[in-house]
Amino acid sequence: MSDPRHPPLGLSRRQLLKWGAGVGAAGLLTATRAQARPIESRAHIVILGGGAGGMAMANRLANRTRGTTITLVEPREIHHYQPGWTLVASGVWNADKTLRPNADFVPAGIRWERQAATAIDAESRRVTLANGEVLAYDALVVATGLQLNYHLIEGMSPELVGSHGIGSVYASIDAASRTHQAIETWIAQGGGRGLFTAAPTPVKCAGAPLKMTFTTLSRLEATGRRDAFQVDYMAPGDALFSQPWVNDFVKQRFDEQGVNRYHQYRLSAIDPGARQATFTRVDREAQFTSHHELREAEFRRPEGLTEVIDYDFIHVVPPMSAPDFVKQSALIAQEGPFAGEWLDVDIHTMQHNRYPEVFGIGDVIGAPINKTAASVKAQAPVVEANLLAHLQEQPLPARHNGYTSCPLITGIGKAMLVEFGYDNNLDFLPSFPFIDPRDESWAAWVMKDRMLQPAYYAVLEGQA
Repeated sequence: MSDPRHPPLGLSRRQLLKWGAGVGAAGLLTATRAQARPIESRAHIVILGGGAGGMAMANRLANRTRGTTITLVEPREIHHYQPGWTLVASGVWNADKTLRPNADFVPAGIRWERQAATAIDAESRRVTLANGEVLAYDALVVATGLQLNYHLIEGMSPELVGSHGIGSVYASIDAASRTHQAIETWIAQGGGRGLFTAAPTPVKCAGAPLKMTFTTLSRLEATGRRDAFQVDYMAPGDALFSQPWVNDFVKQRFDEQGVNRYHQYRLSAIDPGARQATFTRVDREAQFTSHHELREAEFRRPEGLTEVIDYDFIHVVPPMSAPDFVKQSALIAQEGPFAGEWLDVDIHTMQHNRYPEVFGIGDVIGAPINKTAASVKAQAPVVEANLLAHLQEQPLPARHNGYTSCPLITGIGKAMLVEFGYDNNLDFLPSFPFIDPRDESWAAWVMKDRMLQPAYYAVLEGQA
């Protein structure tokens, strides 16, 4: 019997792979970056975070400036390819495939501070590091990524992942491996109830909770005992995905595959020893301007609006926000849907709405979508062009249209390459004319499994 993780290659598939290898995956997935003349500047640019967004900006700005001082603030020595974590948790990849030294990507000639940032004083243009050092900046790029707020789920912590039937692909690469083991243990049990949750806040890789559900369904169906397993998807709202046609597809597929959908259920507590999860029923009539308000309202709810559910396996998706030190700074959004939780930027120019010397990129920004590596690829040239224009006191020339993509895994060996932007419709800009974004295909799975990682590294290196 063939391994479902590596489907047998027919002629057209061989041709696809041969073609992909010949032109190079990075070349397939990323446009060649046009060379632009470097600018002269004595500015000090500080970049907070060495993830996809921060590293991409470090390389781009190092290539485009002369005379500047660039400081990258990143405490980690190892870079994590987080788009691969769902494949690790699904048992398709080994964990070490997602790890590379950060030194492979840090450009020569910049200062690398191997410290965490702990505070931002936007008025005085200073960043404080964990060792007490203070960095003054002329321009700041906030690329910190986001914070996982497991503590907002009573009884839950990342250390529990892998025990008591608990999985969570988001916590870390180790947690992704432990999530795989928790799924294996559930399958070996021969039956039982699995709960797959989603968060009431914006999250990075919004498709990951769905991917974990679909890949687990593939594993359950492969046992030949699918009926012995109850699979429930607990959604905090009415929608399962922001893109309407994808939302409709997922709902239909869940119904076809026997997944029970529970809407307006958000995970509020977990009792690991008893293997019980408490869900708060979300009030459809209530309107909240931020997660802070939602959380406060939750404490005011009567006990009758909670429900305790037994589980054998649960996949936990925590609420997410900007890191605490960003939230405690003047850079956080002061009003609107992102107030108190996300970086306050113009979602088109990526410039801060109140501090023009500050730009944001990646998961930390307050935007209706855009927490994917594909978003970083689209944002990086915009931040580069606009930050350099700001240093030269020129109008900002570039705009971000919200482009993002999600290789939505719909089973082991098949996926959909979903692409959209702020207007929820970018069908006129398909990355791959030979892949219909509305259809599941093996080709889209190949993109996710074998070809996106080299393109991701090209983005980090400032080459795409």
